Amino acid sequence: MTLVRRISVLALAAVMCVAALASGQAVNDLPNPYTTHQGHFNLPDGRTWGSTSAVDIAPDGTSIWVGERCGTNSCAGSDLDPMLRFDAEGNLVTSFGAGMLLFPHGIHVDSDGNVWITDAQGPREDQPASAGLGHRVIKFSPTGDVLLELGEAGVAGDGSDHLLNTPCDVTTGADGSIYVADGHGGQGDDAPPDTVARIVKFDAEGNYITHWGGLGSEPGQFRTPHGLAWDSRGRLFVADRGNKRIQIFDTEGTFQEEWTQFSRLSGIFITDDDMLYGTDSESNDIRNAGWRRGIRVGSAATGEVMYFIPDPVGAGGTSAAEGVAVDANGNIFGAEVGPSQLVRYTR
Repeated sequence: MTLVRRISVLALAAVMCVAALASGQAVNDLPNPYTTHQGHFNLPDGRTWGSTSAVDIAPDGTSIWVGERCGTNSCAGSDLDPMLRFDAEGNLVTSFGAGMLLFPHGIHVDSDGNVWITDAQGPREDQPASAGLGHRVIKFSPTGDVLLELGEAGVAGDGSDHLLNTPCDVTTGADGSIYVADGHGGQGDDAPPDTVARIVKFDAEGNYITHWGGLGSEPGQFRTPHGLAWDSRGRLFVADRGNKRIQIFDTEGTFQEEWTQFSRLSGIFITDDDMLYGTDSESNDIRNAGWRRGIRVGSAATGEVMYFIPDPVGAGGTSAAEGVAVDANGNIFGAEVGPSQLVRYTR
């Protein structure tokens, strides 16, 4: 593609995005400059991929961390390691965490290389192996040592205390403060009013500071706060999946604005140069009519959506990536629940 033609395509995409944002129209018809690669990552002999929504990049910019659900969609009773680190060529470098997690969900790798994971389910009476698991965030060292735990394993809570309830995602701020997107339920209008849907803030040592949110669709409320990311201005972006929007806050939880043009996001990732990657894994005629599943790529600074990578599978209850991460070379990694795979996208 010539430079002039590429600029024209991008300009047209920007105009379409602005028009769609103003009208509420679905943002689907955008260029896709990426090539899809399935089967890039190599698991040990005899092990197959389970569901995964957790993927992030190590500080080296090329190693990939994944939280994988032990060959199925739950690690209950499994002796497999759910925490996996791969090199850029897709080779497994290290693994750990067997017996510690029930439902690995959201992942964050901090600047020191420590790996944070959320356990987004609680124990079930019909699943004895799940006892004593779930409802917490664990901070691991790069070699698997437990450095910090937030919440209490197997115990759900929703008040101004240390307890969590099916936490979806976790991230750390510039000052070391910890932010947890808490509450994996409540996406529908029939959700009980006491459904947990909030952001919980802790200090760097794990002491509770505050929380904000609550179930609902008003600014500052949530219906499943499913993913977290920071832009270069220090604003916290929340993938408010059930409300089909991104909400943006300052570090104290003050609402800034909301965006709907990135669709019904499960996962969100923002690079240092403010490129935003948002993953829609569940839109359909009931949940979000007119919108196609896939990854939308745009600007966290302006809200413009530039590219759209369609769902490589296109069927099932959840099929496109839920989790997303981007390495230093611009390669995108999509963690998929339904198809049970980690997909690599390159330009």
